[in-house]
Amino acid sequence: MNLLRTTLDNGLKILIRESHTAPVVSFWAWYRVGSRNEREGITGISHWVEHMLFKGTERWPSGSTDQAIAREGGVFNGMTWYDFTTYYETLPARKFSLALDIESDRMSNVMITEEEVESERTVIISERQGKENSPRFQLTEAVDAAAFQAHPYGHETLGHLRDLQSMTRDDLYHHYRTYYRPNNALLAIAGDFNAGEMERVTERYFAEIPAGDDVPPVTATEPPQEEERRVTIKGRDATHYLQIVFHAPPAREKDFFALTVLNAVLSGGSSFLIGGGALTNYTSRLYRALVDRELAVDIHGSLVPTIDPGLYRLQATIWPERDIAEVEAALTTEIERLQQDLVTEQELEKARSQARALFAYSSESITNQAFWLGFSEIFADYGWFMRYLNRLEAVTAEDLQRVAQTYLAPQNRTVGWYISNQ
Repeated sequence: MNLLRTTLDNGLKILIRESHTAPVVSFWAWYRVGSRNEREGITGISHWVEHMLFKGTERWPSGSTDQAIAREGGVFNGMTWYDFTTYYETLPARKFSLALDIESDRMSNVMITEEEVESERTVIISERQGKENSPRFQLTEAVDAAAFQAHPYGHETLGHLRDLQSMTRDDLYHHYRTYYRPNNALLAIAGDFNAGEMERVTERYFAEIPAGDDVPPVTATEPPQEEERRVTIKGRDATHYLQIVFHAPPAREKDFFALTVLNAVLSGGSSFLIGGGALTNYTSRLYRALVDRELAVDIHGSLVPTIDPGLYRLQATIWPERDIAEVEAALTTEIERLQQDLVTEQELEKARSQARALFAYSSESITNQAFWLGFSEIFADYGWFMRYLNRLEAVTAEDLQRVAQTYLAPQNRTVGWYISNQ
């Protein structure tokens, strides 16, 4: 694999990968700021600042980037998560410099005016209120808040409504100037080009942007959970929902890979943040135990890579007229089976195959290759991505039993019920 890594004098890290499978280039600008870097009073600020970057600069006023990229047949977007905010453009290879021009400009020249802030406040609050109509969102927010009592992973990236109503233009601009600096950013570029030439061109666009001060460190540490926690929400939706989360290791730890395979055994596996594709989970243990028995309409598991210890999540939609306690008991029984008995070699290999397939789906396009180039660097390094499949292959049945006993213990879980009032 052709991978070029370099760091400019201003601290900006650049990762470049040649891939000549299609005549396109995907460019991602990553900033090490997300809800992990927030506190009460400014929750949701990273997501709001992401919106403000699409309001433009003096050189690229609002709407002009959309038109320029669309005119060249490209696509672009941005996203905010726990550990990062990122922006990308995927363009025909001959037009790749357009992405460099746009991202280098808005790394330091976004204005964030009072007028634009107040206009976007309406949009941000509307997005938040729209999510509140979803029982799954309501339940996830309540469960996460109960599971995390010290770490900022406990609040949604959308933020609390009270904070969205009270934050000021100065709050947003300060956040932007604090975290949008070359020394807190990295660029990930993949596609049809010469790596050496791409390095030289990228340096021309970004080398003169001044570095900022070191960003404030995240010092919050979640203490070990010593007993089960439970939350119950009563709502107007006609369906009951169950969610159980367990504190899980960060992505760079070995046990993360064992839990990834365990999730494939239990729920059939989960996709990643982008391009994860979809596999049927009809043969997974929880599907057979819950869906086939008509206890639940569906069952899903998820384990997302994070910098700090995160959550392993299981969630089910309950069949009408079924008792949510009965579903929880059946799910718990399947977890206890994993803790007590080793999985067979056949089941282990099937789970590893599913995890491999989901990973392959998430990294096949040029856009997704550039995504993984930067994403894995956020919480570990690109070697994490390169060694991923080998680490899956190394997981044993004994590893699955051990992590089930360690992480899926009753005292390490938070249980959420959404109960219909109808």
